[in-house]
Amino acid sequence: MNVQPQIKPVANSTSKLKFYNLSCRFSHGMPEWPTVPGISLMPMHHHANQGIQVTEWEGVMHRGTHMDSPLHVTENTPSIIDYPLWRFFGTGVAVSIPKKKWEIVTAEDLEKATPTIRENDIVMINTGWHHTFGDNDDYYAYSPGMYKDAAEWLVAKKVKMVGIDVQALDHPLGTKLVDHGPGPSHPHLMEEYRKETGRDVMKDFPHWEVAHKTLMVKGGIPGIENISGDIDAITGKRCTFMAFPWRWDGDGCGVRVVAVIDPDQTFRIESGR
Repeated sequence: MNVQPQIKPVANSTSKLKFYNLSCRFSHGMPEWPTVPGISLMPMHHHANQGIQVTEWEGVMHRGTHMDSPLHVTENTPSIIDYPLWRFFGTGVAVSIPKKKWEIVTAEDLEKATPTIRENDIVMINTGWHHTFGDNDDYYAYSPGMYKDAAEWLVAKKVKMVGIDVQALDHPLGTKLVDHGPGPSHPHLMEEYRKETGRDVMKDFPHWEVAHKTLMVKGGIPGIENISGDIDAITGKRCTFMAFPWRWDGDGCGVRVVAVIDPDQTFRIESGR
């Protein structure tokens, strides 16, 4: 029988704070970006035999809720370890920008969002598509996403960090799914787009990974993909956010993202004295 123990909350000085998980579960069989092999898990030790549990895993860093670095999209640029720590903690907003299939999150959407996005904010964008998160085309091939002008707006606003609840920082038609970079991995999308809109996808989306390159390479802004979990519960609110990537000298890695609200305004960070 597989019994999952429950961790009971313990009262402490932060017990009145409300914590919200914004990351998806990292596990065997988790949804993967198309063309990426699944995570490989190998149990090495078992309680019934060795008295401990140890699992070995193998897989790419870009899966589930994860953070990208400039090195992911541009050679000889900073890695995850090069982001300054102050970018991973601070005040910000979770904004509702609902979108339909292949729609674009625009600079105008961000400008009109509520609560207002301010300079130095951490910004979490809720398009509603985290509800489709799974091993399916809806989430990976037909989702909305950011593109050039939204990324440029966020850089100009000097935000601290950005997360979004879709398959990537970039719109799927700005990725290798179509004829960008090593693509097209999904050439049928190009014909589907033509039939649906009457336009050429490569003319409407001429730039490859432009949101990645603008946010991270130009702006130094960490980007988090596949935001999920409790994002609906904090959408429309101003929160404190924390992100915990690995201290990893690489192109990307899994990240735990947490939002915190202090309803009573009684908690304070220690002064260090």
